[in-house]
Amino acid sequence: MTVASRDLRLLPKAHLHLHFTGSMRHGTLVELADVHGVRLPDSLRDHWPPELSAADEKGWFRFQRLYDLARSVLRTEADVRRLLHEAAEDDAAEGSRWLEIQVDPSGYANLFGGITAFTDLVLDAARTAGDRAGIGIAVVVAANRTRHPLDARTLARLATQYAGQGVVGFGLSNDERRGVTEEFGPAFRIAHRAGLLAAPHGGELRGPDNIRACLDTLGATRLGHGVRVAEDPTLLRRIVDDDVTLEVCPASNVALGVYRALEDVPLRMLVDAGARIALGADDPLLFGSRLLDQYQIARDVHGFSDTELAALARSSIEGSTAPADVRKQFLEDLDGWLSDSA
Repeated sequence: MTVASRDLRLLPKAHLHLHFTGSMRHGTLVELADVHGVRLPDSLRDHWPPELSAADEKGWFRFQRLYDLARSVLRTEADVRRLLHEAAEDDAAEGSRWLEIQVDPSGYANLFGGITAFTDLVLDAARTAGDRAGIGIAVVVAANRTRHPLDARTLARLATQYAGQGVVGFGLSNDERRGVTEEFGPAFRIAHRAGLLAAPHGGELRGPDNIRACLDTLGATRLGHGVRVAEDPTLLRRIVDDDVTLEVCPASNVALGVYRALEDVPLRMLVDAGARIALGADDPLLFGSRLLDQYQIARDVHGFSDTELAALARSSIEGSTAPADVRKQFLEDLDGWLSDSA
């Protein structure tokens, strides 16, 4: 049931789960593809958003192929700066005050002079875009679990070079069913020693076993997705007791076939158990759903009241790496949103 409510665009919030290429506007994808001579399949050009399911390896392969095609349209410095400028504009328009965008620099290194040069470009572009849009933008460097763990160590060392200079965390993404999570432990220990947040993906395509591995061997304090902790009450209690933030992305969970329908996503159950939830959009380019849509889903599908939606936004701010004084201001503004009449 839809609850009569305040404007969610005005609700101060943080966005903690957004992938770099996946943040691109669809119109930008098509335009850059035409400029650079990249042939897009109909599912990305004319029948967007594509129908996706990663319930099996074939489905994930199709998702990854579309993502790689989208990444291939980013050819120049101007393209990168445009992507970040538009991502910042889009987030700001939806009430996001703080964005942590996740990127694997090795996926862009060949075209941009190596992983260090690309990271320099991203950080500079993020600062400029954030200043123009009036939001804070930080970067989470993410390794790819389908590649060798030694590659992850290289990226972890890269991330440590930029600790305190715009890089705030280290992640691990791609198909959870590939690779051995425990083998990435050394990379996360490198990042941890530099004071970086540990934010691997876990508990979406695999269940509680992989969440436990992320906690025990990667030192995760935030989990990309993590929704399938709902299948293990004991593990869920640990998540709650340890204040681990779950970056829950309802629309992408359904698009990838983790759940059949939006009402099946255990958002209400996780919140009622006391879990800290930060709603995220994941890859709007492929799922056709942005951050504001996730809050709308919580309202319209799961019946969250304005007070409960404000609590979700509060959790996103508290789970972010924004400086303490910045978080304090965001939370005061959030209280102001709640005190205003609907």
